[in-house]
Amino acid sequence: MSWRADILTLFPAMFPGPLGESLAGRALAEGRWGLKVTDIRDYGLGRHRSVDDTPFGGGAGMVLRPDVVDAAITAVADERPLIVLTPRGVPLTQERVRALSEGPGAILLCGRFEGIDQRVIEARGAEEISIGDYVLSGGELAALVLLDAVIRLLPGVMGHEQSGVEESFSAPLLEYPHYTRPALWQGRAVPEVLTSGNHAAIAAWRLAQARQITQARRPDLYNQYIATGAAAP
Repeated sequence: MSWRADILTLFPAMFPGPLGESLAGRALAEGRWGLKVTDIRDYGLGRHRSVDDTPFGGGAGMVLRPDVVDAAITAVADERPLIVLTPRGVPLTQERVRALSEGPGAILLCGRFEGIDQRVIEARGAEEISIGDYVLSGGELAALVLLDAVIRLLPGVMGHEQSGVEESFSAPLLEYPHYTRPALWQGRAVPEVLTSGNHAAIAAWRLAQARQITQARRPDLYNQYIATGAAAP
């Protein structure tokens, strides 16, 4: 059975969006992963299919009702993890992405307005995940990001399996720079070592570049790298 994603959203037309193109789109067409989108409003209340209400305690905005959200979850719930995309969640990491890719799939709940009533999140044991320290209009774009990261790791999706091994975050280092033809462009030459044919020297150069870039841009990751002992000669 292929990896399966269920999306719970108020804006089903946003899917598959970019996931219908390129590697993810081809993999979807080939059945390497499956996508089902559920409109939360189908489980709304009354003639107007109401899905939200004012927050207890006051404040601006509206909150998605727990009874409505729970009904939508019930329609698709199974053994797959239920993930809520929210800026208050645990940061998404490559390690979590890889773990998800090795499972049966995921159910992704996309919040809107001021958020989702916390009681349904707790009652369902949902995992709260954030894709960064900023706020979006809703969880849909975050769900697309998470899915793209996972889908590319599914068997047969990437043309060259090694592509997923030497990337940023696959180890506690950012990826080294890449170059292609022409060898000289606007007065800028490709680093000589890359055209030397000396594979050991190329590997050493790439590692040195990855270390340098990580130390400068992500000292937190570089400290993790040092802690592993991998930096020792």
